[in-house]
Amino acid sequence: MGFIEKIIEDGWLKTESIKEAFEKIKREDFVSDEFKSLVELNEALPIGFEQTISQPAVVAFMLEQLQPKEGEKILDIGAGSGWTTALLSEIVGEKGKVIALEIVPELKELGEKNVAKYGFIEKKIATFISADGSKGFLAAAPYDKILVSAACEAVPEVWKEQLKVGGKIVAPVGNSIKTIFKKAQTEFEELDHPGFVFVPLISK
Repeated sequence: MGFIEKIIEDGWLKTESIKEAFEKIKREDFVSDEFKSLVELNEALPIGFEQTISQPAVVAFMLEQLQPKEGEKILDIGAGSGWTTALLSEIVGEKGKVIALEIVPELKELGEKNVAKYGFIEKKIATFISADGSKGFLAAAPYDKILVSAACEAVPEVWKEQLKVGGKIVAPVGNSIKTIFKKAQTEFEELDHPGFVFVPLISK
């Protein structure tokens, strides 16, 4: 059984559009040759620079929390290998935008190259920027959704400011994944999902 069937069976992956993205965007396109034989395992794999491509069940859980939709503009912080960027790009489609931030220049290039395999760069759905994700990216704000793939100690206020009212942030904080809803300009609701482990978010 491949990881997609496994994470569907285990209840991590439920939404049709997210399932379709997982089936279309091949995880092996985002890892180096030495790890291609391990892509069907439900575990994080190294991508260099002490960073990883996240465990499939965790990516599925975060996307299920985020609920990305066609036509949305999404900020993808800590884009790394580009796997989440490609999954999000597949879901938002040609009317949507994904801004991928990666602080490590070599990983920014790797992610961009990987996502380009699917035509998302050429179609201007996905844009990669080498930047400190802890500051968000004001130039393209506000965002419908923000996805973060590395752990911070607290959610920076600037992410909340760059989010549209009605929008959502899904981010690892410590050993939890937080889902934050922006109900009004200064009113937020948080859900806490404990029991996860992430590499730390690198900031300048």
